[in-house]
Amino acid sequence: MSTGAGRETAEGEAGEDAGVGSEGGRTGGGGWTASVRGALAPGLLLPLGDLADGAWIAERAAAEVLSEAMGRAAPDAAPGRVRVRSAAGSPTAEPGAPEPPGALPRGPLRVEAEFAAVAGTVLPEVAERLRTALFAAADELLGLRMDAVDLRATALLDAPPERPPAEAERAPEAETGAAGAEVGSPEAVAAAVPGVARLTGAFGRPVHRTADQLRVELATAAGRRALDVARAVRGALRAAAEEDGPPVVVVVTGTR
Repeated sequence: MSTGAGRETAEGEAGEDAGVGSEGGRTGGGGWTASVRGALAPGLLLPLGDLADGAWIAERAAAEVLSEAMGRAAPDAAPGRVRVRSAAGSPTAEPGAPEPPGALPRGPLRVEAEFAAVAGTVLPEVAERLRTALFAAADELLGLRMDAVDLRATALLDAPPERPPAEAERAPEAETGAAGAEVGSPEAVAAAVPGVARLTGAFGRPVHRTADQLRVELATAAGRRALDVARAVRGALRAAAEEDGPPVVVVVTGTR
């Protein structure tokens, strides 16, 4: 069955394990790229907002938010694997635009999501609820530019799935607080921005400076839109930086 916004298909009674899948991202950045792939198993970094925003989110973090949105929208369905990829058109990187290693090129994105539904439910109706929830969550909770949602039903259930506590669904993540950071340092400035739950170290240290960019890694507080927090962090860091400082790139690795 096909629609203009995406597609849904059904297959057998068994699907792949839930989780974030991956297709290799572009290379570059040496050890940091290897760390990205290992930490996200392997995962990618997804562009948030537009080119001027300089913000990215780890696929694993985005997939967790999207999966939770699916669970809220369809209690009679169990979310499965959720992946985010570039939409049709194969966008390319903008010349001169700073981006972290392991990142998808900026451009419209596509969600690929699997789900299991209770036997007897009308699959197109369940799929439409899921699709609506995914589009809304991508925009309102994250700030991803989503052009399409592709859904696949992988199993039929005898009863509605049990919902584990949200905390149990979150993967463990390395943390690095800003305690002891020098006043006015990028660590202290970023950590003080409203909506920042903590600085993180999933890919190394939370602040990484090169000649080309100042990259900050963080987790956002619950209920805060990832793109809005990233914009605020970039604004605070640019205001505190020297005039000729490198462009600021923000990488969101968690959403609470």
